[in-house]
Amino acid sequence: MQRWLWPLALCLWTSAAWSEKPVAPEAVVGTTRVTAEEVVQLLQAKPGIVVIDARRWEEFTKGHIEGSISLVDTDVDAHNLETHVPDRSTPVLFYCNGERCLRSAQASSKAVAAGYQQVYWFRGGWREWLDKGLPVAH
Repeated sequence: MQRWLWPLALCLWTSAAWSEKPVAPEAVVGTTRVTAEEVVQLLQAKPGIVVIDARRWEEFTKGHIEGSISLVDTDVDAHNLETHVPDRSTPVLFYCNGERCLRSAQASSKAVAAGYQQVYWFRGGWREWLDKGLPVAH
């Protein structure tokens, strides 16, 4: 290969690698993974459930699941969780943008580590919620 092509090839390879977002895991230990339909059922069956949107504030303000609170994954720790969910037996559900977003997986894992007993993880997240045509709050 020509000497001048190496930098170009490296640049193209690097940009392609950066453009691919990681895929969320299939499961998060200690959580119950749920679908959009199961989220709707949980909201009806467990009126005290706390829904946490782990996306950035800018994303939350553009639309979110009604009643959810914004707590970005990087701010999820035992103290901040306790502020919003003081009783560790209260059911709590985490979501973010979907399968190409790791925020809710990380946040729900932190909740389990902090001793929360009923942690639900909505892996499909906001993308699945919108795809199913479910109600959006602003």
